[in-house]
Amino acid sequence: MSTWRMSRMFLGSKASIAEARRFVTYFLKNWPQADTAELIVSELATNAVRHSDSGRFGGRFVVTLMGNTDIIWLGVQDEGGASTPALSTSAPDEEGGHGLILVAHLSVAWGVSGTAQGRTVWAVIHPAHR
Repeated sequence: MSTWRMSRMFLGSKASIAEARRFVTYFLKNWPQADTAELIVSELATNAVRHSDSGRFGGRFVVTLMGNTDIIWLGVQDEGGASTPALSTSAPDEEGGHGLILVAHLSVAWGVSGTAQGRTVWAVIHPAHR
């Protein structure tokens, strides 16, 4: 079972979120779960730009894709910040704050590693529906 890995750095801007989606779509174009992976990375990149120091002028975030025939690991590394990513406790009808709930629903596992100086929010999906 061969494992592969792709990473790319993006500027911490709204425009880079669309670039991150295209990056995922390009590398996973032949996988049945490419749309799911694109949506997850879009949510994680949005959170990096909105809620971490990556969204400051000159900030950056890194998208990493790793996988094999059994799993795809998706990670977005940000530049840290005061708040820690967590599932929203706001009401379902409130706008915003539900991205990680979507990530948790679409993935078989997800988590956060790192510190206030930089963290990675990651998710794992299966390459194909089982």
